Amino acid sequence: MARFLCCLAISVGLLPAAIAADVGRLSWYGAELAGRRTASGEVFDPEAMTMAHRTLPFGTQVRVVHRGNGRSVVLRVNDRGPFRTDRIADVSRAAARMLGAASRGVFDARLEVLERPSR
Repeated sequence: MARFLCCLAISVGLLPAAIAADVGRLSWYGAELAGRRTASGEVFDPEAMTMAHRTLPFGTQVRVVHRGNGRSVVLRVNDRGPFRTDRIADVSRAAARMLGAASRGVFDARLEVLERPSR
């Protein structure tokens, strides 16, 4: 039923449809990097809704769906990483909290690219 409602919401324009998707392990990073510059030049804020990805352009909007509990958030790519080969992205501490993953550190998720930045 939930899948039907999600598909219905996308088809009538309530939720943006994904341009591309990926599935894998994510981790989060927080206070230890607060105030440092990200790869995009922004100052890292662990309370911002941002993420690191190896290849997506900076500014790309990505829906992250926690595969264990179904919670999702929309994040903006502003950094590069992760630097571990067994992970596909890192999210901010605030995003991990909203996803219900802050206590675990590493979790399974689906990434859905919603919007790439205009050139």
